Amino acid sequence: MKNILRVAAIFIFCFAVAANVQAQKFGYINSAALLAEMPKVKQADSNIEAYQKQLEKRYQQDVQALQQMYMDIQAKVNEGSLSPKQQEEEAAKLRTKEEEIRKFEADSQQQLLKKREELVQPILDEVNTAIQAVAKENGYQFIFDEQVLLYKDPAMDITKLVKTKLGLQ
Repeated sequence: MKNILRVAAIFIFCFAVAANVQAQKFGYINSAALLAEMPKVKQADSNIEAYQKQLEKRYQQDVQALQQMYMDIQAKVNEGSLSPKQQEEEAAKLRTKEEEIRKFEADSQQQLLKKREELVQPILDEVNTAIQAVAKENGYQFIFDEQVLLYKDPAMDITKLVKTKLGLQ
């Protein structure tokens, strides 16, 4: 009798686990293609590119100013109108300006990354909200990105559903 109860308990347990596994629903999305179609992403990319050009322009202006300073100092040295002490002072000014340019270059990269995050993060949040809504509405327990899947069933692609949720179709 105990054996029958054990077998029955094991059978019920296996049946419950199998039913639970079968009830899980998986889906995937091509997030890169989805983002490429979004006008907001294109606008953000355009804004980031314009900001990058501003930073590059300022950098180029600073480099040109440094080059001009160097040429002016070199001309004065060749004329002999600078004393050795003045030459040292001018060289120190050049080093300071060079350091400022290096710092600006490093800061520019950080500013560009910050700007990208500031513009893109709200879009990513919107996409994630849409993915979560589609998953809940359609009973998906897991949504994967297509870029990392080794095998995919086209029937499980929810990209169109998310596009619809975002108003892209």
